[in-house]
Amino acid sequence: MKVPPVVGDPPPPDLRLAGLAVAAWLTALAGLHLGPRPLLLVAGGTAVATTLSTLHLLGRLGRPGALARRFGWIVVAVGLGVLCGAAATSARLLVRDAPPVRALAEKHAPVTADLVVRDDPRPIRSAGRPGMLLVSGELIRLTGPDGQPLRASVRVLVLATDPGWRGLLPGQRLTAEGRLGVPRGGDLTAAVLATTGPPQRRGTPSWAQRAAGTLRAGLQRACAPLPDDPGGLLPGLVVGDTSRLPPAVEEDFRATGMTHLNAVSGSNVAIVVGAVLLAARWARAGPWLAGVLCGVALVGFVILVRPSPSVVRAATMGAIGLVALAAGRPRAALPALAAAVTVLVLVDPELAGDAGFALSVLATGGLLLLAPRWRDGLRRRGVPAGLAEALAVPAAAQVACGPVVAGISGTVSLVAVPANLLAVPAIAPATVLGVTAAVLSPFWPAGAGFVAWLASWPAWWLVVIARHGARLPAGTLAWPGGVWGALLLAGLTVALLVAARRPLVRRLVAVVAVAVLVGAVGVRLVASGWPPPGWVVVACAVGQGDALVLPVAPGRAVLIDTGPEPGAVDACLRRLGIREVSLLVVSHFHLDHVGGVAGVFRGRRVAAVLTPPSPDPASGRAAIRVAATDGRATMRDTTAGARHRVGGVELLVLGPPYPLAGTRSDPNNNSLVLRATVAGVTVLLPGDAETEEQHAVLVRTPPDQLRADVLKVAHHGSAYQDESFLAAVRPAVALVPVGTGNTYGHPNPALLSRLSRHGTRVLRTDTDGDVAAIRTDDGLAVARRGLPPGRPPP
Repeated sequence: MKVPPVVGDPPPPDLRLAGLAVAAWLTALAGLHLGPRPLLLVAGGTAVATTLSTLHLLGRLGRPGALARRFGWIVVAVGLGVLCGAAATSARLLVRDAPPVRALAEKHAPVTADLVVRDDPRPIRSAGRPGMLLVSGELIRLTGPDGQPLRASVRVLVLATDPGWRGLLPGQRLTAEGRLGVPRGGDLTAAVLATTGPPQRRGTPSWAQRAAGTLRAGLQRACAPLPDDPGGLLPGLVVGDTSRLPPAVEEDFRATGMTHLNAVSGSNVAIVVGAVLLAARWARAGPWLAGVLCGVALVGFVILVRPSPSVVRAATMGAIGLVALAAGRPRAALPALAAAVTVLVLVDPELAGDAGFALSVLATGGLLLLAPRWRDGLRRRGVPAGLAEALAVPAAAQVACGPVVAGISGTVSLVAVPANLLAVPAIAPATVLGVTAAVLSPFWPAGAGFVAWLASWPAWWLVVIARHGARLPAGTLAWPGGVWGALLLAGLTVALLVAARRPLVRRLVAVVAVAVLVGAVGVRLVASGWPPPGWVVVACAVGQGDALVLPVAPGRAVLIDTGPEPGAVDACLRRLGIREVSLLVVSHFHLDHVGGVAGVFRGRRVAAVLTPPSPDPASGRAAIRVAATDGRATMRDTTAGARHRVGGVELLVLGPPYPLAGTRSDPNNNSLVLRATVAGVTVLLPGDAETEEQHAVLVRTPPDQLRADVLKVAHHGSAYQDESFLAAVRPAVALVPVGTGNTYGHPNPALLSRLSRHGTRVLRTDTDGDVAAIRTDDGLAVARRGLPPGRPPP
């Protein structure tokens, strides 16, 4: 094989503006959390220190040499970055914290708000409240309880439940009524508006937003006849519209590190504009004409995916490399990237705290700094040019983004690089064909449908990669989460990249890395220690929701509820090695108990589904019925007094003894209350039953049937517990499925204290992860799987 010649080493990267960009970025990020006054003090001190150090340096060196001049420019650039970042962020924070709006938010005052929608409404999963939307807006005017209008140009987040908020376009002006609340902080949001009514639209959005809406709707129509998985993925891949994306596919993409494909990013922009650039060069167009055509394609693509701040950011990041390439100056790409980061952060300091912004910048930087060197290194070793490029690009992007991903997720993916490598050949065809289908849809629907069908094949390949990658054992390794976890991985990555420049060190690092990887995977596969021997019940850490598993046989189990998210319950069942759910029992139809049903059916058989007599809420029952129908599982209702035996698991239905109405929460108080017997251990499973149902069950049930060894504490440990009911149960172990940082005050401290005082061992999924009760020769024991370091449950 002929090795391609290599002419010298590549020139060093141009990092003159890097200090300016990083300083402005970090200063804005610190300001979002510190507030304006500490930020101004830091900026003032930095300005004085920068000025003195620069004068001292120049004064001592007289006519400084090249190294001194470079160091001086770095100091000046960093100082300017801090000053500019502090000034821009402080100005926005002072507007955000204006006393009139803040006072109304702290009082939770009822208001009438005039605002402009900034981004597409996004559905959010909230326990027990299906259909909730999150809408980002820019406040124009606010009318408080006193009737006095207040003009305030600040950002507001709207939490809406009315269907009238769906389908709003960015740029739409509207009026809404609701109550203000205090935001969580860390961004430029001045207040949160909670509303239950519909918005009153004022005028229409711009022509660009309407045109984008027409094209996006046309793409959805073209994808409607396609199979659910590729048909739902294609609009997300092309324009970031994931409204039809099946939850199972979304979770698979997240597990394999491919979730970036479901959102518009710089790579989308690069693919579309790059295709135009290649066509222009094939037609022998000059540089100016090619630049104009690329600019038109860029503007058109931004209009198609809607020019929200995230899309503008992605367009900026994706266009940098192409501009430098078209200009024939690749070294100009890094200064252009630094300048773009600086401008974007100064214009919108909130981007400094946005994970998507960080991933876009890091991925672009990795492609510019690492990918060319790794590609050339592979080519020097005889790897063909195309394969070298395909290997270097995803590896460089993954290495650059790895610290941020690890800090967010608390894991390091072992399948992300190979999965993204296998996905590379399909991304560009799917994107280009999808954009073509969207453009054709208003004029030639049949042609758009045919092009969408062509695009579904590369989309299908992406689905296959994600599905199989997500099912690989030990595909992810636990890693410390948060800032320190990200910094730790970043430090290790930089150290390895520097050390690997020496051949001996590179070989040593490769051997050690392979040994550690094989050892870690082996430990995960062979000696995970979970599930513990003799387990009789496991409460899964699925966030603010319930999912409890009772073993029937190796690989088979009874599942009580599914939690709020498909991925969490699917992961718990995988950890337990459950391949078949012999019986899925739904205690009631609130979202935190049925939202994860797609994850239960993912890759495993579900024989039957048992549901309560109460059908409320209807949306939850419909989701269970659809999943059972698609999964060919039989559905049947049950009532108090019924017995159900599955293998060695016996279930006795204790409640509800009769339909309860007029309570604080009728769906909660019509939960199935079950007494399970597993290997001689009794487990009481009361769903979300509150004081009314607990009292009704207590009155109608013989005392010996209420007594249990293990109690799944009702309603995530809420305060609505009947003390006589708890006294009748007298559990030795109490399991509390509850989500970290929930806003409901769960679990109630007084309840936990009462259980502990009476000798009950209390385990919580928010602090202990998956928890289990175990039957041993000496009696009942407990086990905690624990949480990955720095990572809360979903």
